[in-house]
Amino acid sequence: MGDERGVGMAGRHQRRPPLLEWIFRVALLFKGLDGILEIVGGVLFLLFNPGQLDSLAKMLTQHELSKDPGDLIANLLLHASGSLTVSGSWFAAAYLLLHGVVKVVLVWAVLLDKLWAYPWMLGFLAIFIGYQAYTLFAGFSAWMLLLTLFDVFILWLTLREYRIKRRRGPESPGPSAELVP
Repeated sequence: MGDERGVGMAGRHQRRPPLLEWIFRVALLFKGLDGILEIVGGVLFLLFNPGQLDSLAKMLTQHELSKDPGDLIANLLLHASGSLTVSGSWFAAAYLLLHGVVKVVLVWAVLLDKLWAYPWMLGFLAIFIGYQAYTLFAGFSAWMLLLTLFDVFILWLTLREYRIKRRRGPESPGPSAELVP
């Protein structure tokens, strides 16, 4: 016979979090960290004018470009900072702050298993995926494509977790461990 922990005979089951839940939790942590970085970026756009941001970008990329003048990321950063306008700076600040605050609050609530946060997370992910798709059609970017695909994956995982939690009901606040053989 199997032992009391549920390990053993084929008819016994044990509770352990499935791989998809682990991936969901890790992805949420990355989303939360990304949200914090977006808030920091948004604050920088508010505190510094485009000329100051361009000087900061030149200072930050100077060492890398002295070693590798063709560095793609450093050159993209310099190009973006050099073409930044005041209105573009305000838009970037608003977008990053809104996106970052929403991400951090919703990620925190979902990680605490707050059922109310799941529909909000799904809605905001759908809105931002829509905006990202629009920017992809306006001008293709491999980075934006990867970000959008990642967000679509997170949307699917969030919907999956939300369905599991709703099925279980409010009396089961723990992780979505399912019975597995």
